[in-house]
Amino acid sequence: MTGNNHSFHIPVMGIGFTIDTPLKVAKYGISSVISLVDDALIENVRKKICADFNLEYSEISSSEPDSRARRITEYLNLLNRLVNRQFEALKNSGFENGSEITIFFNYLPDDSPLKVMYLEQAKTPDTAKLQKLREDLLKLINPGDIDVNIMVKLDKSHYKNGGELAPEYSEALSALRGYAKSGLYSSIILSAGFNRRLAAYMENFDDFFPDEQGFLKKKITLKVSDFRSAQTQSKFYAKKGLWVSEYRLESGLNCGGHAFATEGELMGPILEDFKTKRPELIGTNFEYYQKAIEEKKGFTLKNPPVSLITAQGGVGTASEHRFLRNYYQLDSIGWGSPFLLVPESVNIDEGTLKKLASAGENEIQLSNISPLGVRFYTLVNSESELAKKKRIESGKPGSPCTKGFLMLNTELSEKPVCIASNIYQQLKIKSLQNQSLTDAQYQEKFADVVAKACLCKDLSGSVEINYELKPEAAEKLTPAVCPGPNLAFFSKISSLKDMISHIYGRLNLITQKRPHIFINELKLYLNHLVKDIADCTKEQSARKTESLRNTYRNLLNGIEYYKKIAAHFAEEPEDFKTAFQQGLSALTEQLENTVRNNPILSSVSP
Repeated sequence: MTGNNHSFHIPVMGIGFTIDTPLKVAKYGISSVISLVDDALIENVRKKICADFNLEYSEISSSEPDSRARRITEYLNLLNRLVNRQFEALKNSGFENGSEITIFFNYLPDDSPLKVMYLEQAKTPDTAKLQKLREDLLKLINPGDIDVNIMVKLDKSHYKNGGELAPEYSEALSALRGYAKSGLYSSIILSAGFNRRLAAYMENFDDFFPDEQGFLKKKITLKVSDFRSAQTQSKFYAKKGLWVSEYRLESGLNCGGHAFATEGELMGPILEDFKTKRPELIGTNFEYYQKAIEEKKGFTLKNPPVSLITAQGGVGTASEHRFLRNYYQLDSIGWGSPFLLVPESVNIDEGTLKKLASAGENEIQLSNISPLGVRFYTLVNSESELAKKKRIESGKPGSPCTKGFLMLNTELSEKPVCIASNIYQQLKIKSLQNQSLTDAQYQEKFADVVAKACLCKDLSGSVEINYELKPEAAEKLTPAVCPGPNLAFFSKISSLKDMISHIYGRLNLITQKRPHIFINELKLYLNHLVKDIADCTKEQSARKTESLRNTYRNLLNGIEYYKKIAAHFAEEPEDFKTAFQQGLSALTEQLENTVRNNPILSSVSP
């Protein structure tokens, strides 16, 4: 993360919500992340942006060789050129009130050395000194990073003329190649697990290796859920001469999109692990890394490159932002879902925007709609969900599979299909009808089958509406959206300026009662535990039972940790501390009642 003017970044959201966010925020020093899932969408957006900026556009057809990688490379290079152009214009805009350069500095946090320096120049009467300060300021600022995200498990093979193409043409490897061949100096965020083939493929690109001064053109960021996975994955990379430049911790449940729940391991204790073990993590990895670089590149690095620790998922107030940064020594905080209410920064259609602004906790739910089989946060009254219900009611469940990124299932067909598709769902329902199921069993399994929604198409719906990418079929576009549960506490469509002011404590956009980030995540995990207990009761196994017991123990340990950490809320007002303690006590009692009423856990010792 080189664009470190700010202490927050905008993570990837869905497939399309942040697809052009760098064009909207990077000139102000704000880093953001683009999804590389949908190269067809990327190509269409490139065409639209070229038209908007009067630039020449040459189509890369899907039938051309290596089209996925080439589309991604061209799009990222386009964004890079335009952001650099915007930034140069900003630097040359002059220091008059309301100019782009003054907006840049006014957006910065008040304790930023750059902001302090900017305020100093504004009060300087000496013309020569003023000119020198302004020249220095312009040398110190930089645009935000254009980072990219790959969900490493989305690595479907590609076929041509009936034959499977070489592994490097798979979804994930093609996306990686597209990024690696771009001119960006930024980070690739690897999420949703570990892909050994993808990790090994990185060795083919020089930009992921350091020069003799240790500089990396392209950096690796791992999105992780705990310290152990960070340690295991980063060691694998280090042994190949690949350095993990950032560990991006994401809350297992208090986040948007797919929810990769841990066994009750909570955000606070996990961050404590990173804080205390950070030197050990960097030191051990550097030994492997140094040796690998000597063997591969023939030179010795004296010092380890920078390894940032960042976090995201559920942060909602300036005090939480400040506490996470200061106490856990984090380098940046990801603010995702709240930015869905900032149309200046993301690509979201007006209808979905209004629904999000009025959504409460009942409208944002953890669902089973994802074809990946991982629980997924969704807006229950999104156009995608409403259209899905209509198809079910009409006796035609399932979606046409127009993009095919999740065609991974071969249970009922030779060729992989997506389980949200009408092809799969109709075959699966026939299969259920031929089984000896009771009415209750059939209805339960039927509901699970038809719950799956087309995320490939619908998560790009907002972009297609806003950019009129398919104007002839505009009425058929049914956007989906994947907000985290934290968005329920935000109810105002905001400007970029106001959201930044909220993050830094200059403005408060939350007018309703909201639990602390740690309390809310604990509540979400307790609800998750209750559901898992119910599922385990229906279909018990030794593995599931042991997982529930681990979850219970970890939640108990987390509660004890939060009781101790409360002592560090010295800067917070008394009513905040009281609310935190009361919330912790209520959830402790809820956990005890849950255990008391469930034989699976009642025998487990703390």
